[in-house]
Amino acid sequence: MATRSLADLDVFDNGAPWDLFAELRANDPVNWSDETDGGSGFWSVMRYHDIVKVLRDPETFTSSHFTNLEELEPDQEEARRSLLDSDGTRHRALRRLLQNDFTPNNVAKYETFLRGLTATTLDNAFAKGEFDFLHDVAADYPIRVLARLLEIPDTDIENIIRWGNAMIGSSDPSLTDLLPTDPESEKYRLVPFRSPAALEVFAYGDELKRQRLGRNGTDIISTMINSVPMDGKPLTDQEYHTNFLLLIVAGHETTRQTIAHTMNNLMNNPEVIAYLQENPQDIPWAVEEFLRYASPIYHFRRTATKDVEFGGKEIKAGQKVVTWFASGNRDPEVFADPEKMIPTRMPNEHMTFGRGGPHMCLGNALARIELIIMFEDVIRRIDKMERTGPMDFVHSNFIHGIKSMPVKVTLR
Repeated sequence: MATRSLADLDVFDNGAPWDLFAELRANDPVNWSDETDGGSGFWSVMRYHDIVKVLRDPETFTSSHFTNLEELEPDQEEARRSLLDSDGTRHRALRRLLQNDFTPNNVAKYETFLRGLTATTLDNAFAKGEFDFLHDVAADYPIRVLARLLEIPDTDIENIIRWGNAMIGSSDPSLTDLLPTDPESEKYRLVPFRSPAALEVFAYGDELKRQRLGRNGTDIISTMINSVPMDGKPLTDQEYHTNFLLLIVAGHETTRQTIAHTMNNLMNNPEVIAYLQENPQDIPWAVEEFLRYASPIYHFRRTATKDVEFGGKEIKAGQKVVTWFASGNRDPEVFADPEKMIPTRMPNEHMTFGRGGPHMCLGNALARIELIIMFEDVIRRIDKMERTGPMDFVHSNFIHGIKSMPVKVTLR
């Protein structure tokens, strides 16, 4: 039985504890973790097929009591609720409002822009010879894509990166000035992540709203504020705030982590680089393996709506049920040689974007085209890339995050 706890953030300080995931999958696939930060503990679901069952049963395992581990009072839930933390009719209406901007056909319109942006990003980084891949490539690229989608100026990009770091890295003292466990955070209890950065995001979103309200813009913000969801209920100020914040955070954070992890994984598997240089037509399919192998989000939480027997365990109504996507992506019952990076793996029904259910990642088509274009260019150009120092990981059991990744590159 595992002695390390999935509730202990220190377990994640050197990246994903793949060995612990494997141990739990094999010996205790639905297991309980006590929390020491005031939380009431949670059930963890480790196996792929069990995770899918949870995701596809929102009546038993709801998102409406939030999808991270923090336990909220009813007033906090209502104040912080976004698309991610909704179920039922309102969730479907909000999702429908935004989904047209993220269809494969719509994101394909950005291909020329993405190829130009990729080339510029890599030109600037590679010209240095030695650089921080996380900062100069992985962070720079998707945030500029987001800026284009939201039609916001490049001069605002540094602020958006800073806000995203502070919120996603809210458990990491090097990324935030105020940890959620600090009593001082109580004054921010009604905003996402208990983070003062959320208030800055709200104020920024309000200024964009003021500029675009009542006009005929076609950007995502204009759609949010000038359209009525299909249930006939206009977005409230609270819904605009939290869903704008969700776009700001989710719109670049997971993609940048996938890019960084993928480059690290390719450096660890140079034979994959060599194969894809000889077979560049396989890169669009190899991206599915990049996504599986990276697993940029460790988990999403659900909450049991009733007492239920699951995986041989008795789960009580109100208990937290955590689906470990990163573990599911390495489940040997689904993926042969799961610890091996196989660019031609087929089928490859990874769960990096979820796996069915109402909360399948809205931006998956955009993320895929960003990754395809980035790695077509990277793999075409490099002879070798190697780390020049240790990697620094985010102190978190939610985001599988890299904070720095110093490298040097030799071009072909």
